[in-house]
Amino acid sequence: MDIDHAAALTRLTRYFETLTRLSVGNLGEFYTPNVYLKTPLHEVRSAAEVATLLTHLFERVDVPRFEITATLLQHNQAMLVWNLHFHTKRWLDDEQIIHGASHLRLAVDGRVTYQRDYWDATEDVYAKLPLVGRLLRWMQQRLFR
Repeated sequence: MDIDHAAALTRLTRYFETLTRLSVGNLGEFYTPNVYLKTPLHEVRSAAEVATLLTHLFERVDVPRFEITATLLQHNQAMLVWNLHFHTKRWLDDEQIIHGASHLRLAVDGRVTYQRDYWDATEDVYAKLPLVGRLLRWMQQRLFR
């Protein structure tokens, strides 16, 4: 059955903006079983693996919260522009933010069948690690002087 992709995108946006450790279990309502997801750090090929990544997120950081700042929809393809707010459990007391965007392809039932996330792992993660960050800043100074 064909679904209104705009309504499906609104539901997906609401799901991510209210995502909790418990609601990860509802992922199948929004993703096809054989969804393909690629991020700067991971590549998975099933909704079960996406759920594992989200569960891992809740284990590794405190209070993760997605903020969707823009959505674009053309036929069955969409872009979400988002910020992921979180606090780390081991370092950096301040709230951290990863700025990103996701390219989505929606199935005829409105669920996500393809997702490609774009965000800068170097700037948003690696540069904030104590030792790695110093090394990256040193390299930038040497390379771009």
